[in-house]
Amino acid sequence: MKKNAYTEIISILFLTGIVLTSGCDSKKTLTPGFLEGTISIGPICPVETVPPDPACLPTAETYKAYPVRVFTSDGKIKISQLNPSLDGSFISELPPGSYLVVLEKAQNNIGGSNLPVEVTINSQVTTMLNINIDTGIR
Repeated sequence: MKKNAYTEIISILFLTGIVLTSGCDSKKTLTPGFLEGTISIGPICPVETVPPDPACLPTAETYKAYPVRVFTSDGKIKISQLNPSLDGSFISELPPGSYLVVLEKAQNNIGGSNLPVEVTINSQVTTMLNINIDTGIR
């Protein structure tokens, strides 16, 4: 008889716990937004031709050599790295908030970029950012 009473008490406590926690969400989850755009890196060769020489187009290694990262707006915490496809396009899912997009390669005063830049991500919204990186090759 005691075994059935313990089983009933445990069952009631378990169900009470489920009822109490099922409707509670102390922290609302926000739907993420997106950072989307294109990273242009160039020139790759000293002389650009039209049409471009296939050997002078950015490769996966080119994009790895110029890492673009997303940090918190104060620049202290890395959130993600942008990983573009071979055509330079990227998309990154981010929680709503303000971020700092940074090129993490020392430029040594040669070339340049339009980074760092601050972007704001809103829930369910795509924020566009086109990044231009000048390699300094002439």
